[in-house]
Amino acid sequence: MVVLTGGPRDDASTSIAISGYGDDKTKASGEVKAGEQKSDRVVITETDAIKQLHLQEIERLHLLKQQLEQLIRDDPKLSKYKNQLLIDLTTEGLRILIVDEQNRSMFKIGSAVLQPYTVEILQAIGKTLNLVPNKIGLSGHTDATHFQSGDIGYSNWELSLDRANASRRELIAGGMAQDKILRVVGLSSSALFNPADPYDPNNRRISIIVMNRETEESVSH
Repeated sequence: MVVLTGGPRDDASTSIAISGYGDDKTKASGEVKAGEQKSDRVVITETDAIKQLHLQEIERLHLLKQQLEQLIRDDPKLSKYKNQLLIDLTTEGLRILIVDEQNRSMFKIGSAVLQPYTVEILQAIGKTLNLVPNKIGLSGHTDATHFQSGDIGYSNWELSLDRANASRRELIAGGMAQDKILRVVGLSSSALFNPADPYDPNNRRISIIVMNRETEESVSH
């Protein structure tokens, strides 16, 4: 049992009691009344408890990273494309990037139609994302190549969003729960993977973020 104890927010005695033998809030940590045996009641501060939860979340996302990397190594459908699958931990959570390579695009040129191999990748990792309770964010990115119509007609903004949504559908088709999706955005070429070369194929990518708690709360509010 976890019990929040203490007074108002400005009360420095605020603490969290874990698995206690009684909830006498008049006693300080470690204090024993006359005729009473000392219990194994452990008291930690609220700040320490939050830190522990944060560490547990990092461990959970790190484990998911290992499981995805193992999946990529073991699945013949994915191992062929391991150079296009990048997984790392960021301030937002666990990030899974599916990037274009020269002569191997995820989508048909100028459209949101997925290539067959991209469908295989997304469906293969979709079910794995259910291993954690974290919400998912998707973002589509293009390089700096513009449509001839410019930004007036259909542009990289619409294209990047359409590609993110196409990816969302394939993750769900692969077994990911629909209610895990919290955000789908198209960022055009506003956040380049390789700013030194705006036309680098790696800038064309789908980013899947397994959000940490802080990111979830920020997006939700």
